[in-house]
Amino acid sequence: MISDQQFQRELDIIIQNGIREDIGPGDFSSLACIPDTAKGRAKLLVKDTGIIAGVAFAKMVFENVDPTLEMETFIEDGSLVKHGDVVFHVSGSSQSILKAERLLLNSMQRMSAIATKTNQYVKLLEGTKTKILDTRKTTPGFRACEKWAVKIGGGENHRFALYDMIMLKDNHNDFAGGITQAITKTKAFLKHNHLDLKIIVEARNLDEIKEILENEGVYRILIDNFNFEDTRKAVALIGDKCLTESSGNINEKTIRDYAECGVDYISSGALTHSVYNMDLSLKAF
Repeated sequence: MISDQQFQRELDIIIQNGIREDIGPGDFSSLACIPDTAKGRAKLLVKDTGIIAGVAFAKMVFENVDPTLEMETFIEDGSLVKHGDVVFHVSGSSQSILKAERLLLNSMQRMSAIATKTNQYVKLLEGTKTKILDTRKTTPGFRACEKWAVKIGGGENHRFALYDMIMLKDNHNDFAGGITQAITKTKAFLKHNHLDLKIIVEARNLDEIKEILENEGVYRILIDNFNFEDTRKAVALIGDKCLTESSGNINEKTIRDYAECGVDYISSGALTHSVYNMDLSLKAF
């Protein structure tokens, strides 16, 4: 994963772009009927059940829109919430609260949905050594928040983007002339460019597992779209030579069975691309 400093820069970009997109030259609805001196309060009201995420991000949004806004938090990120819970109060300029409203709600609703789904998967894996990973199947321009939500839900982040880890998938291997050629060229590239990046290689069958193991320097093998029996065979072949990751059409019904095959990780795009936003609202009071 990228550094904390770079991750924060990604969050700042999301906020600035969200403000640009939503407010533009001005919130004319508020400007038209609310004096710029008006003060108000609002509460973040939960109308659903799940894991709340984005509380700390909401604070960042308020600070960017108007540093004078004051936020009082009652429920922290990662907590289980239910219908009727109040997560925080915000007070200050009424115009500023309204400017921040849609950006923070859109963000928190999606982040909470991702954290909730991730937490469900984490619970399904309890008692095994397997950890759940996200993927790059994220909403364009919102990746940092979605990966943050996975962490809040108890999952772990895969690579952030194409530049912080090497992942040789089937197309890379085919375009490079084969698995061994792809790994050899990759190690030479990293050495030449003085890059210290972990290498993950995807395998489509047990023969490819064997070929990967003939090469040194592989951090993790991606056991992609294997059935249970072949996954167990793959884990036995790999042993402690490197880490293992299962992926491909794994869902709530099958995730436990794959974990019991002995893999170290299971990656799931569904954590970020197949969720329904948690119902939240910001209400004046």
